Amino acid sequence: MSRPNEIATSVQRTLDQYFRDLDGEKPAAIYEMVIRNVERPMLEFVLRQANGNQTVAAEMLGINRNTLRRKLTEYELL
Repeated sequence: MSRPNEIATSVQRTLDQYFRDLDGEKPAAIYEMVIRNVERPMLEFVLRQANGNQTVAAEMLGINRNTLRRKLTEYELL
């Protein structure tokens, strides 16, 4: 099981590579890029772990079921 610091290390490593790949270009909208690239796969994974049960998935994520439904709709996962 991944620990939070392992996830943070992975994000830092990926951002480090992202900045190296920019090769001097100016970065833009980094926050949105990271959130979108982390949130969608996390939602997909947790929903699978909850066998599609949105109430259980919301509890696992520590968010309200309505928030989960909004995010699932936003990422076209419904």
